[in-house]
This record gives sequence, structure tokens and C-alpha cells, in this order.
Amino acid sequence: MQYRKLGKTGLNVSEISLGTWQVGGKWGSGFDDSLAEKIINEAIDSGINFIDTADVYEAGASEAAVGRVVKSRSEEIYVATKCGRQINPHVNEGYTTKVLRKYVEDSLKNSGLECLDLIQLHCPPTEVFYRPEIFELFDRLKDEGKIKNLGVSVEKVEEALKGMEYPNVTTVQIIFNMFRQRPSELFFEQAKKKDVGIIVRVPLASGLLTGKFSSNSTFEKEDHRFFNREGAAFDKGETFSGIPFELGLEAVEELKKLFPDHKNLAPVALRWILDFPEVSCIIPGASKSEHLHSNLEATELPSLTSEQNQAVKAIYEKYIKKEVHQLW
Repeated sequence: MQYRKLGKTGLNVSEISLGTWQVGGKWGSGFDDSLAEKIINEAIDSGINFIDTADVYEAGASEAAVGRVVKSRSEEIYVATKCGRQINPHVNEGYTTKVLRKYVEDSLKNSGLECLDLIQLHCPPTEVFYRPEIFELFDRLKDEGKIKNLGVSVEKVEEALKGMEYPNVTTVQIIFNMFRQRPSELFFEQAKKKDVGIIVRVPLASGLLTGKFSSNSTFEKEDHRFFNREGAAFDKGETFSGIPFELGLEAVEELKKLFPDHKNLAPVALRWILDFPEVSCIIPGASKSEHLHSNLEATELPSLTSEQNQAVKAIYEKYIKKEVHQLW
């Protein structure tokens, strides 16, 4: 495992880390504590030292599982969680310092941790990024010893750029992958300049970039890949990176031709992300042990060649760019 500095947090984190949205089973179909703990332990055994969760993942069950495992281990494991998505309706007016403070304190109780290494605003409405009092709250929580660092999880590049204007924002979590390339432009440059860590989520475009789906693939009704393709529950950019499924399959077929030696494209897609030095870590999810080990293969692959990178860019521009580039 290779480790990279997480911006001005100063933490050295595993370049492949672990996201826990579906760590205890399939999306939306219940949570298996023993499976979650097994995967998290295997991740730590493999050198992963940064785990990302959220208070809304399985109604707190994910946070609790992460806390149990971390407390049972001797290694230093960094825990990041998120707050804000419990606000319903999820609108700017619902964001108050009182509400957010309670969420942070609830996460501490739920995880059993004394202090959170990183708390992130969980994709708040754009207007929240223009409210200094929201960001000032986290300075007070840091002074109280409840958090060590503040980050933001965002949908849009514009939100990332605005969030980084606050000096106490140490990290930005953002969607970035072969099918969502815009962040590598201005955002990466500004994050490097401000020493802000970049945490990449949805690196496999909800599984599209594994190359394992076909037009016959089906998803359970509780799976966001079934119900959220048009943004029925949350931003549609979280599901298949906002790309129409059939179009994504066409682009994946081109990627398969480009990388014929890889039946599973996931490690290649993750390697492509790791080739950007501005990226601090990637947080792919894993609902099975084999997913975890597939993700870890990326650390052993050589960097893509310049010819391969140009070909990936050409596929993006031909199939994907017009669908997503200016939306997020």
C-alpha cells in the first residue's frame, strides 16, 4: 500500500481507502454487521488506514460498525464521517449550527469514538457554502476536542471551489472517474495551491467502470441504480455518474477494447485516478471481500501510458462529455 498526504490535515492516508455506503450488504437491502466488520477488518489488514462513513448510511449502522472495528484494532485508523443529509427536506434553511452540532455529537456517540478525525458537510445545497457561520461552528467543535478536521463533500466543482475559500476546510470529497473528468481541470489546480486534500468517491461510476454490466443487468428496487437514475431521491450524478446507462455501456465497450487484458476494468479505472498526483485517496465501496481485493489491485498496476490516457480522453469526449461535463 502506498500512502499520500491528505492536504493540510497532515495525515498520511492509504491511496486506496474504504467507503462504507454499502459495506454491510447490497444498497438498500438491510445491513449485516458481521459482513461489515469482516470487510473493514480485511481492509485494515491490507494496509487501509482511512475509512469514510456517514450518519445516514444504514441509519447509523455503518458508523457504529466502523467504530467497533477501529476500537478493536491496535493500528491507527483515521475515521471520516459526514453530517447534514438527515435534514428533511434537505434545503439550505434546514442547516443551522444547532442542528449540525447535534449531528456531530450523535456521530461520536454512535461510533463510540472520542474525536472524529474528519467531519464533512454531506453534499449540502449550494447556498450553504455562502454562510460563514456554518463553517465557523466547526472551529468551535475543534476547540472542544470533538473533531480534528473539517471537510466538504460536494456535487459540483463550483461548490468545491467555494468551500475551499474557508481556511478551515481541509479536504474536498468529489466524484471523479473516467466518466467524470472535469474536476481535474481548475479544481485540482486550486486544491493543490491551497493544500486541500482530495478524496475521490464514486470512482467506478456505480459499477459501470467494472465492465461487468450489460443491457440485461437488473438492479433491486431498493438499489439507487434502479430508482435514482433521474435523481428521484438525490442528485442523479451520484448514480452512474449521471450518465444514461445504455450510453455508459457503449463507452465501456470501447474501454474493453483499449484494455483487452483486463476482464475486470475496476483496477484500471482506479489506477487512472491514482495517476493524478493531486488525489489524496480513493474511497471505493465493497459489499464483498472480492470487491475489496479487486480495488486493491490498482496499487500494483503500472501507470497508464500517454497513448492509453489519450484514448481514455477520446472515449470520454465522444460518449460522455456532452452528458455530464458542465452539469457538475
